[in-house]
Parts: sequence; structure tokens; C-alpha cells
Amino acid sequence: MKMRKEDIKHIAKLARLDLSDKETSLYGKQLSDVLEYINQLQKVNISKVADVGQITGLENQLAKDELCNCELSQKELFKNAPVVQGEYIKVKSVFGRKT
Repeated sequence: MKMRKEDIKHIAKLARLDLSDKETSLYGKQLSDVLEYINQLQKVNISKVADVGQITGLENQLAKDELCNCELSQKELFKNAPVVQGEYIKVKSVFGRKT
């Protein structure tokens, strides 16, 4: 599919690219080649090809949540916390709001 020079300039304007005439010709040819390749790919029959999400066979390895005995008391843990409010450690907001 051959791209017209006006179409290339319009696409460049939408992308806020200031292209010279030489760049317009170069990128126009490259974009035309890409679109031609896509047209070729659309003609390929893939009706008998199974859908594939990933091909490595790897799966997420999740650690099991297990309870364990902590050797420190709550009071000892709170000694290292910057701010403690009651029974909780106060932390900075993750969304940028000031607390």
C-alpha cells in the first residue's frame, strides 16, 4: 500500500513531528512497506493454529504463606519504627497524599 505524501504529513502532524521533505519521503516508504507486510500477514490462514498466551512453559512460582514464630515482641519491633500510632506503625501514603 503506497502512502501519499499528504497522508504522511498528516500522520507526522498528529504525532507532532516536524519532518523535512527528505524525511517525509523516507518515512513514507518505510510506512508503506510496513503496511504492505501487514496486508501479506492478513492473507495467512491461521484458522487451525491454537491460541498461545506464552511459549516458554514457565508459570508463576508463588511462595506459600506460612505463619512463623517471631522472636521479637511488638514493643521491640516498634522501637525501629519511625512513627507509631497506638498498635500500628504509620507509613507514608503510597498515593502521594500527605498524612
